[in-house]
Amino acid sequence: MPVPSSPNGFLPNETDPKKLLFYPKLVAIYDITFQFINRYLDVKDRTRDQMLQSARSGKQNIIEGAADGLTSSKMELSLTNCSKGSLRELQADYEDYLRARGIPIWGQHHPRTSRLQQFCRSLTNPEQHIATWQKMDDEELANLALTLIHQSIYLIEHYIKMLEQRFITQGGISEAMTQARRNHRHF
Repeated sequence: MPVPSSPNGFLPNETDPKKLLFYPKLVAIYDITFQFINRYLDVKDRTRDQMLQSARSGKQNIIEGAADGLTSSKMELSLTNCSKGSLRELQADYEDYLRARGIPIWGQHHPRTSRLQQFCRSLTNPEQHIATWQKMDDEELANLALTLIHQSIYLIEHYIKMLEQRFITQGGISEAMTQARRNHRHF
């Protein structure tokens, strides 16, 4: 006998990761990293694979976490935090590249930092900028990636806090399932 569907189902709506403020930045980080490793790292350098996988994981874990969040708040939080960890690993790789070659990491007082930060904050469609990134040298490209990584980590940390708060106030799937069953029994 089929189970009737409830008009007020207990599964939450799936978060569309592509609508998250930081998602376009994650796409850009992946695209920039792909260009960077193909232009500036030797094909035999193991760092190539590490950097590309970190950039990929930073983006893909958000997608998987949003899907898993339908049935597991724990998995969504875990995968979102994994995304942040992958970005931190990628950040260290870019910093290592620059430091080892004596190339400056642009800090707050660098003359181009303010403009770069503003550009990264307004980034909504990474595909529009691929041609521009192809013209950048390794210093510019790495510092662009670092700025996007910093901003993404900041936004992901706030997203994690929002997920935590949502769990505290709304509970998880177990509570929703129990409540749906109770509501069904009272019909």
